Amino acid sequence: MRIGQGVDAHRLVTGRPLRLGGITVPYDRGLEGHSDGDALLHAIASALLGALGEGDLGRHFPSSDPALEGVESTRLLEQVMERARAAGFALGNLDATVVAQAPRLAAHLPKMEAAIAAVLGVASERVNVKVTSTDGLGALGREEGIAALAVVLLEKASGG
Repeated sequence: MRIGQGVDAHRLVTGRPLRLGGITVPYDRGLEGHSDGDALLHAIASALLGALGEGDLGRHFPSSDPALEGVESTRLLEQVMERARAAGFALGNLDATVVAQAPRLAAHLPKMEAAIAAVLGVASERVNVKVTSTDGLGALGREEGIAALAVVLLEKASGG
């Protein structure tokens, strides 16, 4: 078994859709980033890379690469999961937390879990996403951005 953890955060800005957990969440701002800014998928991809001992997301998908500008984070996560499969691992489970004062995300969590499970190619019961706020504390509490944390368990795949 291999365990990895990932963290990501992006600033909320006007003029962009809010992509989070592989879905578009209705909101008046979105997450800034070289890609679509999906902090939750970035944290998950980082956790997978950590479990594989393969560094961080920026090593594999640098923000200096113009080919990655505006890329959907689902594509990045798919590529990282493929690396895990190629190394002989399957996802045991994923537990993630989104830290956001706004928007309210609880109603969107089942759709996020389903979208993430589809990208990872696993049953949705292997994916758990939670949300918390900072009760007004700090930059996240002032609604300046959104952060995400993820922990994954990789297990040797059958026959791997």
